Amino acid sequence: MKYSSIPAAQSVIAHCKAKGVQNIVISPGSRNAPLTIGFTEDPYFKCYSIVDERCAAFFALGIAQQLRMPVAVVCTSGSALLNYYPAVAEAFYSDIPLVVISADRPRYKIDVGDGQTIRQDNVFYRHIGYAANLKQDVSHATNRIERYAPDYIENTVKESQQKIQSFNDAELNAALETTITTGLPVHINVRFEEPLYDRLPAPTVDLNIRNSIDFVPEGIADIASYAEIWNAATKKMVLVGVNDPNTVAADFLAILANDPSVIVLTETTSNLHHENFFSSIDSIVAPIEKSEEKEALFSKLKPEVLLTFGGLIVSKKIKAFLREYKPQHHWHIDKVKANNTFFCLSHHFKMDVNTFFEKFEVDIQPSKSDYFSYWNAVKQRYRLKRERYITKIPFSDMLAFNHISKCIPENYQLQLANSSTVRYMQLFDLKSSLAVYCNRGTSGIDGSTSTAIGASIYSKTPTVFITGDLSFLYDSNALWNNYLRPDFRIIVINNNGGGIFRILPGKEDTPNFERFFETKQALNIKKYCDLFDIEYFFSDDEENLKAAMVDFYGPSEKPRLLEVSTPRLLNDKILIGYFDFIS
Repeated sequence: MKYSSIPAAQSVIAHCKAKGVQNIVISPGSRNAPLTIGFTEDPYFKCYSIVDERCAAFFALGIAQQLRMPVAVVCTSGSALLNYYPAVAEAFYSDIPLVVISADRPRYKIDVGDGQTIRQDNVFYRHIGYAANLKQDVSHATNRIERYAPDYIENTVKESQQKIQSFNDAELNAALETTITTGLPVHINVRFEEPLYDRLPAPTVDLNIRNSIDFVPEGIADIASYAEIWNAATKKMVLVGVNDPNTVAADFLAILANDPSVIVLTETTSNLHHENFFSSIDSIVAPIEKSEEKEALFSKLKPEVLLTFGGLIVSKKIKAFLREYKPQHHWHIDKVKANNTFFCLSHHFKMDVNTFFEKFEVDIQPSKSDYFSYWNAVKQRYRLKRERYITKIPFSDMLAFNHISKCIPENYQLQLANSSTVRYMQLFDLKSSLAVYCNRGTSGIDGSTSTAIGASIYSKTPTVFITGDLSFLYDSNALWNNYLRPDFRIIVINNNGGGIFRILPGKEDTPNFERFFETKQALNIKKYCDLFDIEYFFSDDEENLKAAMVDFYGPSEKPRLLEVSTPRLLNDKILIGYFDFIS
């Protein structure tokens, strides 16, 4: 093994190793050479090379999403670091432990006109759990420091270096402990002076590495008093956002599912399944919005107690409803944070969901109520109407998603892009064996493909990624790496632009709308497949979509992409027509 000659680089590598940060995604550069040397020379680390920094950060986020362990992404100085920001924001709002490690120039070379020098310290401070700005070593390149920044050395070089080492150890401990205990992303900025490539046969630093701190739940003793409120209520709603598969004990879910005073609303991204749960929220709420008895029906749906857990909610309709018809009590369960999404949050249980229910189930009991039975009958009616509607519509986004959702093989990992993709998938039931993911922290167009590819690395089963044409094209550099598994599958719903804007209010059929909102495009997706050596499939009607599905998921030596072309000017009318039909 070889080690960088720079103490700060040795410290970063040693702290990451001690804290179990094993997966390292590196983008090429010179200033980060000391870090690259350290990580790649140590067989403990699993290193990946991704050229595009934006893709690299989302790729790392995908790995961390699967492992629920910190994953590091390493870059050189300057604008490279700024390309991490979309993934950092996503990690912050999705509670994914992303460790950003950036190489930086010496402070005395910032703002003097040198290339690739920007103000890197604290650049993410609004969207991270901790910023560790390490001090520059004075035992390395001492002659340059004496020339440019002699005040860095107090008394002797040895004494100054000991103080710097102590400071850097404390900062590294704090940063890595933060991401381990909270799941929040952190930023470690490391200043290096040249020479950058010198190696040593053994480390030279004397480190102070603390053991990680365990998370301690808060408020367990208060749960019994909240159980009394729960038992007295006859209308309880449980709403679940983004949630990892198999994280909530089945016994707790059964208690909720079999209580006549409880309705459980789940989203595709919640990864929760029970025949009594409500998995298509908009199909419940949209008909009420169109009803002449809107006020009475919404009052009947309004819960007394709203219990939420998981990440962000996709459905705009349920958010609008609960903001207008506020429950008396809104409780949220999460170890770190609770969003006041409906502007009525009354309590935050700072613990994981299973810890909460282990204590809660002791004191709760089913209540007599027709809350579940009434809305379950509504659910059964809309399901029948949906099946009838599907038989009446021409080929379109909605019909394509109907077939695609049914044809995904058992036990696949399903990664979804944002906008239309995740919203259409909300309308259909999925196999309970599927593990569903989507970047719903910031819900951005960027990085979905990169995240899916990173997530596939550690998936025990194949991955299918479903995306729209704009999202796919926007993140096409995601395919520029050597880590696409042969069983990786991509489905691109190509409606020649941002179809979501035809669904949202304010659509106008004008040239300006097509150019600046919908961004109509006609790029050839097959050429992307040729460029990145991906096997290409195509469908533009119902029959050849069904036929393509027969072979698409079969064994292959290359990744496969299925382009599904749908009618740009018809899709929004069919979706709006669905809600009219079930109403």
